[in-house]
Amino acid sequence: MNVYTSKDIRNVVILGHGGCGKTTLIEGIAYTAGLISRMKTVEEGGTVSDFDKEEIKRKFSIQTTMLPVEWEGVKINFLDTPGFFDFCGEVHEALSVADAAVIVVSGKSGVEVGTLKAFEFCKRYQIPSLVFVTDMDDDNANFMKIVNSLKEKYGNVIAPFYLPIYENEKFVGFNNIVKMAGRIFKEDGSFVDSDTVSVMDDNLITCRNMLLEAVAETSEEYMERYFDGDTFTQEEITDALRENVIDGTIIPVLMGSGIMTYGIRMLLYCIRKYLPAPEKESKTLVGSFVKTEEPYAADYDEEKPVSAYIFKTLMDPFIGKYSFFKVCSGVIRSDDTLYNVNKEVEERLGKLYVFRGKEAIEVKELHAGDIGAVAKLSETKTGDTLTVKGNPIQFEQTYHPIPYTFMRYVAKTKGDEDKISVALHKLMDEDLTLREVNDKENHQTLLYGIGEQQLEVAVSKLFNRYKVEVELIKPKVAYKETIRKKVKVQGKYKKQSGGHGQYGDVHMEFEPSGDLEKPYVFEEKIFGGAVPKNYFPAVEKGIQESCLKGPLAGYPVVGIKATLVDGSYHPVDSSEMAFKMAAITAFKNGIMEAQPVLLEPIMSIKVVVNDTQTGDVMGDLNKRRGRVLGMNPYEDGRQEIIADIPMSGLIGYSTVLRSMTGGSGEYSYGFSRYEQMPSDVQTKILAEIESEKNEKR
Repeated sequence: MNVYTSKDIRNVVILGHGGCGKTTLIEGIAYTAGLISRMKTVEEGGTVSDFDKEEIKRKFSIQTTMLPVEWEGVKINFLDTPGFFDFCGEVHEALSVADAAVIVVSGKSGVEVGTLKAFEFCKRYQIPSLVFVTDMDDDNANFMKIVNSLKEKYGNVIAPFYLPIYENEKFVGFNNIVKMAGRIFKEDGSFVDSDTVSVMDDNLITCRNMLLEAVAETSEEYMERYFDGDTFTQEEITDALRENVIDGTIIPVLMGSGIMTYGIRMLLYCIRKYLPAPEKESKTLVGSFVKTEEPYAADYDEEKPVSAYIFKTLMDPFIGKYSFFKVCSGVIRSDDTLYNVNKEVEERLGKLYVFRGKEAIEVKELHAGDIGAVAKLSETKTGDTLTVKGNPIQFEQTYHPIPYTFMRYVAKTKGDEDKISVALHKLMDEDLTLREVNDKENHQTLLYGIGEQQLEVAVSKLFNRYKVEVELIKPKVAYKETIRKKVKVQGKYKKQSGGHGQYGDVHMEFEPSGDLEKPYVFEEKIFGGAVPKNYFPAVEKGIQESCLKGPLAGYPVVGIKATLVDGSYHPVDSSEMAFKMAAITAFKNGIMEAQPVLLEPIMSIKVVVNDTQTGDVMGDLNKRRGRVLGMNPYEDGRQEIIADIPMSGLIGYSTVLRSMTGGSGEYSYGFSRYEQMPSDVQTKILAEIESEKNEKR
């Protein structure tokens, strides 16, 4: 592959709803550019961008895939992202290095939740975009419906460039709305001139007016001329498009068919002509000096010292780790030694690669603005900055969504725990939205992700890549125990087995302490030396150990006050161990007499949904024993629902929320407090625990 400088590079992320045709479009681009000799379908498997075994099996994208394409003197680095929301961490990684976006919309499915999220992403990352409406060969495709939907949602920035032409209900060509000229496709996806443009066509007039309105919005002069009924010259339209697509004030709408490769040449042409190169045209790239925290403008300047940002990690079970980077300044060459600012170590790069799907193509150097990969960096991870040691700068790390979906995992084969841990950490290096949490209180290990599908894929990867099997099961909830009334009990430990015996006797009062943050509060009110002072720590030790596993259901005990009020001892047989055991006996008896109850963790949850979905979401929260506390208006006409909900109600919630909202709903939560469980729920939980005990016997 040729070496390209910044001005001849385009870094374009492919966004869109799951199943909208992104992978098929990338396959069509690869075919049009001569990278492959035959196109494959998603159903068939083995496409350029969906090469992972999990992607082939499940027939959807799981990870971001790179596809560099050389086209008419420029290099276009396509980053094909997953459309399913469970894998949005991959999307954010691609967005962090993209300079522009192509938002793919299915001509038959129309504007979907993933389409709207794609527009939000572009706004958040401040990158220009264009829309490609695919599937125009489908009988149910409706280009004008999509254009009108986008216009209604986003206003005059929407500018249709092309309008499909049908003959005998077949997609055969397009009208170029910018040039007002007709084109007919040839079998290979190229096209020839045609006289099919009709100025009387209502759709053509509508699209032309949209285009002119978008151009008029770009300056006050153009706006005045537009309202005065003046027309714009071809050159004025083209200049306005070139200037304003880059800053996002015009969003072109293109169309075609990925499977037929119709419209792909127009897409590549528009990317080359209208979307920005990293150099000078893209958003400003600013890092900071490590020591002074002063800003440093890298700005993809090839004359500045080398710097690069690691945006993605790929773990290959055979070759090892690949670190994907974007060159932020300077020129990186193979065998360079760079300084990892985050880890404060030097790394020898070795060979440089660009990835075309799963194919690693060796290159000698990469210039500022380009994207590449390097293998086997020992210390470097996603989010790190590489630079020359004399210029220690650092770039802001990519945002990764917080994972809120969790499941418990257990090894299917005893003794595999260490192997599983090693393999799982490799997956977590690759996917930063995957997390492992050791819940020591409940003796379980939890796997957190964005959604249940992501967790299932992780389990499948563990087996296929690393030959270890785990099972996902329902997690234990971190319940706790406490008491509701005050009691006084005796605990006696007496044992005689020849020689010195064991004797300890305590009289204890147990009552609620009012502080659920602490397991217990211990006091002594001994008069007359009924229990010598040197045994007080042993009594407290017995209470401390007993709180770890309560007598009601085996959960930790909190919020009790234990007072030693009386007792007796033997001058020969008493010992610290005997008094500890006496305290444990008193604890078990006392807690069971003091109206023990289960406490459940209550989470504070925020759910953001469309205004029309609030009723369904609040109804579902009530079914999960949630208490809605209020609503706040949110951006883009959405509502934020604030509620308290038991942690048990969050198990499986991500799947239900997506089902109710079509994928548009978002939620986050944090721990709030513990509170007493309703009696009917407690009865059910205790019955389940007893049933589990019986099964193990």
